[in-house]
Amino acid sequence: MTDLRRCIGSARFGIEAHEAPVTYFPAQPSQKDGLGRMCKPHWNQYTSALRKAAEIPPDVEPGSETPALRKNRRAKAQAEPDLEPAGVAEVPAG
Repeated sequence: MTDLRRCIGSARFGIEAHEAPVTYFPAQPSQKDGLGRMCKPHWNQYTSALRKAAEIPPDVEPGSETPALRKNRRAKAQAEPDLEPAGVAEVPAG
C-alpha cells in the first residue's frame, strides 16, 4: 500500500484538497516532516494563479481584459503627457 498525504489545496484558486502519494510532494526543509503541504502539480497551479492575480490591477475585474490590452492602455497613458497641470486655474484675459 502506498503512503498517502493530504494536499491542502487552495479555496481561493479552486484547488480541492485531496490525498496524494508522498512521492508527489516536494522537499520542504522548513516543515517538520520535510515535505511540502501541496502536491507538486497543485503547487505549480497555485503559484501560477498567484502570478496572474498579481498582474491584474485591483480596479479591473478578473478576466475582463487581456494582459496585452492592459499593457497597451498603460503605455498609451504614459505616452500622452498631461497638458494642464493640476491645481492651476486659468487667468481670464482682460
